[in-house]
Amino acid sequence: MNGRNKRLQNEWRMLEQGLDGRKDISCRVLTTNADGLPTDYCIDYHIHSLCGVTNMEHLNEAGVKNEPLYADHFRMRMTLPPNYPQIDGAPILNFLTCDEEGNDLPHPWHPNIRYFGAFAGRVCINMADTYSSLLWAVQRIGAYLRYDTYHATMEPPYPEDLQVATWIRNQGEPNGWTVLK
Repeated sequence: MNGRNKRLQNEWRMLEQGLDGRKDISCRVLTTNADGLPTDYCIDYHIHSLCGVTNMEHLNEAGVKNEPLYADHFRMRMTLPPNYPQIDGAPILNFLTCDEEGNDLPHPWHPNIRYFGAFAGRVCINMADTYSSLLWAVQRIGAYLRYDTYHATMEPPYPEDLQVATWIRNQGEPNGWTVLK
């Protein structure tokens, strides 16, 4: 077995063991390589989290209150590119914004996950390197959804979604909406 396949097999085993018995996060294999090892996963998060705000058409306007909206299920696709685990082959992490039939799915309202535009759903996890395990990434994103961790300040490494980050700083934090229970 070549080095890449050993890594794919080890990551798969770690994901299965690390998520076994959890009710809040699960994963399933979507695609395998010619040797039957996963290269694409679907990660389901059953976590109560923000999925948008009210008055979206007036987001971040002075005097407009944008109260949070919530969902309890989010779906993310984790794709391992052909050059994974090389340093320039980091996993591609995207929350799905619609299902197979084109119906909208809730996707996270979080400063480190793109909410708006062509790249909606893209996750910025700032993996230090490809030595970080896939399980670590999946669990860290779970912490994002719980708002245990986020970066909303306009300084490096910068938020993935500046509009959401502005809402976090101006409304979410002052109103206690980023404290999820």
